[in-house]
Amino acid sequence: MEKLTAYQYLLKNKLVGDKNRELISLLKDIKLAARQVSKELNSAGLNKILGDESGTENIHGEKVKKLDVIANDLFINSLKKGGNCAGIVSEEIDKILVFNDKVSKNSHYIVAIDPLDGSSNIDVNVPVGTIFSIFKRPSIKKNLVAKDFLQKGDKQVAAGYIIYGSSTIYVLTVGKGVDAFTLDPLVQEFYLSHKDIKIPKSGRMYSVNQGNYYEFPIEVQEYIKWCEQEDIDTGRPYSLRYVGSMVADIHRSLLKGGLFIYSKSKRAPEGKLRLLYECSPMAFIIEQAGGLASDGKERILNLKPKGIHQKSAIFIGSNDMVKNVMSLMKS
Repeated sequence: MEKLTAYQYLLKNKLVGDKNRELISLLKDIKLAARQVSKELNSAGLNKILGDESGTENIHGEKVKKLDVIANDLFINSLKKGGNCAGIVSEEIDKILVFNDKVSKNSHYIVAIDPLDGSSNIDVNVPVGTIFSIFKRPSIKKNLVAKDFLQKGDKQVAAGYIIYGSSTIYVLTVGKGVDAFTLDPLVQEFYLSHKDIKIPKSGRMYSVNQGNYYEFPIEVQEYIKWCEQEDIDTGRPYSLRYVGSMVADIHRSLLKGGLFIYSKSKRAPEGKLRLLYECSPMAFIIEQAGGLASDGKERILNLKPKGIHQKSAIFIGSNDMVKNVMSLMKS
């Protein structure tokens, strides 16, 4: 079987023709940065770049890890140098970052990104990831502003995540199904490894931070109790699997079937995860693989952010499991 790089596969199968060259080049810029992040993570302990960035918190009041800063800088530099993106929203920056050079400012695309999801797990060698979303600019004739990023999730032209674990895997959709590419560390190239991924219609695993159980709405508590009950017909009790890294938990659900829950709670009445660069791209990927994603009331991809760092609840994963928990939320 022919061994295809991510670039070759997209060019031949998903983004055919000259009109897609800019988008392919942008995806290549993201891939290049991800490759460098993977290198940094693999040698983090030896290079003494584990731990917190001294005295630093991000806009969300979360402690910033040294590798958060490094990953953010690597993606910014790659995207800026590539010239295929007019600007970005990053979890690590409070405002939009506009690229004003002659090439970038004429780009048709903008990127929203979480450079290093699950970074609190880095010091204990648990998988972490990058999540990104790509939109078309409303107009290239006007200066880029924050409002240009506030688009519904169903307007995404591409979305993906990179999981840095026992291997580094780049999972991508351009609205034509979901494929994954695994990094060959010897040649530092991503090759097609998972073609046309389909999430199982149901599963026997669920992911939720059980420590927040009494903070959750009663409907979510009831669903968790239901998952824990024994029932031969439905294969319950289900197994609780929670890594604390959205990328790792959803990657498992994508391949094995399952449900990921990050509900509203007393401490986080709007939810905790960011709509624009966490919930929306993951929803696009999972829907393209045949699953579902909801905030508890509405389809995630129907939600239009009111701010670049707006938060949301999310219930995402296998079709039947999302429908089941949604029936409780709406009852």
